[in-house]
Amino acid sequence: MRPGVGTPAHRTDLLAELVCSNSFKSVETSNAHGLLKAELRLLGSLLLRCADEARVPGGAALAVDRTAFAGRATELVSGHPGVRVVREEAADLPAVGIVATGPLTSSRLSAAIARRLGAETLAFYDAIAPIVADDSLDRSRLFAASRYGKGDGDDYLNAPLSESEYGDFVAALTTADRYQAHAFDDVPYFEGCLPVEEMAGRGRDALRFGPMKPVGLAEPASGRRPFAVVQLRREDRAGQMWNLVGFQTRLRTGEQQRVFRTIPGLAAAEFLRYGSIHRNSYLDTPACLSAHLALRDAPTTLFAGQLTGIEGYTESLGTGLLAGINLARLLRGREPLLPPPETMLGALYAYLRSADPAAFQPMNANFGLLPPLAQAPRDRAAKRALLVERALAAMRAFAGSVDEG
Repeated sequence: MRPGVGTPAHRTDLLAELVCSNSFKSVETSNAHGLLKAELRLLGSLLLRCADEARVPGGAALAVDRTAFAGRATELVSGHPGVRVVREEAADLPAVGIVATGPLTSSRLSAAIARRLGAETLAFYDAIAPIVADDSLDRSRLFAASRYGKGDGDDYLNAPLSESEYGDFVAALTTADRYQAHAFDDVPYFEGCLPVEEMAGRGRDALRFGPMKPVGLAEPASGRRPFAVVQLRREDRAGQMWNLVGFQTRLRTGEQQRVFRTIPGLAAAEFLRYGSIHRNSYLDTPACLSAHLALRDAPTTLFAGQLTGIEGYTESLGTGLLAGINLARLLRGREPLLPPPETMLGALYAYLRSADPAAFQPMNANFGLLPPLAQAPRDRAAKRALLVERALAAMRAFAGSVDEG
């Protein structure tokens, strides 16, 4: 729709304009984002080739000149003989097509989506707590228990804090550096979902009566209630990912590492997803879309990108590429394809269709999404190497089936 209709974030009329960062993150396959890139290259990603052409020095990260990247993407799309670029605001969903309008979907199209799917299926606000890897936790400092023994009695991992540890944590939290909101990201906080640092700033004991309340919990060794506690909730069935309950935050990523690693048991925590709070339009995908991210009653109306509840440039490229492949297949009378869950792209799709609709939040690529190995070595690097080997082998086979189809 640009430049006829603008957004609070975009500044040009170029396609594929990057507005948040110029980095597609790591290219190393030992990193989840690097593995995803390797998979997308096997599928022939055009936009990754544009990124390669526009690359600027960034160490192991695929950083680009934003203008060069968007310019090259615009040139390739506009110059393609089979493409006609129409610059106007879409006000309704297509019967045949892909909706990839991102977190800044226009109000008219958002209203059309809400009418079609129900207003409750479209969120406009993200409050995300960090997720850490299970194999990076020091279990000797944690204990498994649910408040008052509810559920199975040990549904949560709990990090107990003494009074002095709690005081130090609150002091670190309230003085840590925070992201300042973009104009398009500036949303009022919900009282029921405040950033953890905002809560801490309301008084020394605010967190002890909020997400760090110790009531209903007792340390197994002493039988005493801790002064404060951080609870970690299982994020996946295999228990490879743990969510810091109530720790949605606007701290910068480096500050999240520094401050949250002072929590007992989290000194070496690997962050699979960082916390955030921002304005974001996204669908409750597990509640309203099919496995190949289409309307359930209209399989040729597909969705892709951040609108589906994934986070990140590379993740958006992946869902867009697969949406294009599947729409082409559907128009030829063939069934859509999904990558194996052992691949990073397939694991993202598996998350989007299997997450709890009542608690669904956006997700980025991370190794915690991949199915565990049947026999995993204790060494984390060795385990990662085997996961990568398995994922790339599975993606090569999948890419072959795409080529044949």
